Amino acid sequence: MGNNHAEEKLAALGLELPPAPSPLGVYKPFLIDGKYLYLSGHGPVQHDKSLIIGRIGDALDMEQGKLAARQVGLTMLSTIKTHVGSLNKVKRVIKVLGMVNCTSDFERHPYIINGCSELFAAVWGEENGVGVRSAVGFGSLPDNIPVEIEALFELY
Repeated sequence: MGNNHAEEKLAALGLELPPAPSPLGVYKPFLIDGKYLYLSGHGPVQHDKSLIIGRIGDALDMEQGKLAARQVGLTMLSTIKTHVGSLNKVKRVIKVLGMVNCTSDFERHPYIINGCSELFAAVWGEENGVGVRSAVGFGSLPDNIPVEIEALFELY
C-alpha cells in the first residue's frame, strides 16, 4: 500500500477531525470509481456539527476565511477516514476546486483556499498533497458558509 504516513502526520499536527457530514440534499458525499475518490463539495463543519458562516470581506476577514478553508479540509479528511477507512489509502491529491463566498471586490481567493491546500500538503507531503487547483469567488454559498471545496484523489 505504499509508504504513506498520512495518519501519523495528521496526529503530529494536533488537529481534531470534526464529524463527517451527512448529505443535506440528493447527492453522495463521496464516490469511488476504480482508483479515484471523488468528494462532493464540503463546508466548514465544526466539532459540534455546526457550520462556520459568514461572507469573506464582510463578516469574516482573510485570516478567518483561510481558517474556514482549513476547517473544510479537516471535514474532507473526516469523510475520507469515515468512508474509506484511513488517510493512508490516499496516494495523492489530484484536483481541488475551492469556492469562496465573498464580497464582489474581494480578489484573494487563492489565499483563502491555501488553508485547505496547506493542510493537504502537511498530511500527504508536498509531492502528493498538492494537486491542480481552482479558487473562485461566489456571491453566495449554501447556508452562507464562507468556503465550499470539492476534490479528487487517487487511491492506492
